[in-house]
Amino acid sequence: MTTKVFVDGQEGTTGLKIFEYLSQRRDIEVLRIEDAKRKDVEERRRLINASDVTFLCLPDVASRESVSLVDPGNTRTVMIDASTAFRTQDDWAYGLPELSRAQRERLRTSKRIAVPGCHASAFVLSVQPLVAGGLVPADFAAHAYSITGYSGGGKKMIAEYEAGGNDKLASPRPYALGLTHKHLPEMSVRTGLTRAPIFTPIVGAFLKGLAVTTYFSPDQLTRPAKPKDVRDMLAEYYTNEPFVRVLPFDAASNLDDGFFDVQACNDTNRVDIFVFGNDERFVTLARLDNLGKGASGAAIQCMNLAIGADEEAGLAR
Repeated sequence: MTTKVFVDGQEGTTGLKIFEYLSQRRDIEVLRIEDAKRKDVEERRRLINASDVTFLCLPDVASRESVSLVDPGNTRTVMIDASTAFRTQDDWAYGLPELSRAQRERLRTSKRIAVPGCHASAFVLSVQPLVAGGLVPADFAAHAYSITGYSGGGKKMIAEYEAGGNDKLASPRPYALGLTHKHLPEMSVRTGLTRAPIFTPIVGAFLKGLAVTTYFSPDQLTRPAKPKDVRDMLAEYYTNEPFVRVLPFDAASNLDDGFFDVQACNDTNRVDIFVFGNDERFVTLARLDNLGKGASGAAIQCMNLAIGADEEAGLAR
């Protein structure tokens, strides 16, 4: 028996990558919309309600419209949204199975799933266990930055970088310097922090790959702990998680001649988490593929849980 899947917003970066994943699956029947009808509300309504799973790869307003197209009596279709529209709403399951012991079961039973943002995924996975374990207080003033590939900016930014000829694009480019990045609400809500972090993202001259670094001082913790203790706490939290690796503390093998490889998780659905530093200061660092675990891969992982498939189906570690 196949699962019928519709992608609403199939031409965007996330939608195209989801199609790539789905094309490898024999247990999936993709419902396609004709190009001429992509904005036809009634055709979208028909396909959404004919599907077992609909992925929403749309801006927030359009995602909300698509959700409103689900027939009142339709209790079958699972809506998996990749926008920021529903990520902090309690009636939507947050699409991060590793978030807590109960989260995976919630994703198996939910009909409304909000896929996390790419920066938020890395931040939450590296900080939330420390808050949940009581080592980091809920009122912790987090400071973090992320470096990411240009594919996170969508088709227009990809085209700008790949056209070449613009020397400005050769340098890393910090952005969202008004400190109101759209991922901030979920970064605080889903970690259990009572305040949003101070967060600055940077786009680099490479296609994909992302790493979020968060800064800590021991005097900010609720009890004495060395960086290795923090690493061990993270490792215990993610024991047996197929897509999360916590690497040894400060090991030379974590670096390439002293430098960190932001792209080492590319083409996987894996998150690598590290702790670097010393007894006076340390950082957590989480790395992922912003098109994989940071977007489309996470969406497929959620779909697998929702339809009762192997969670790892079609996804690389």
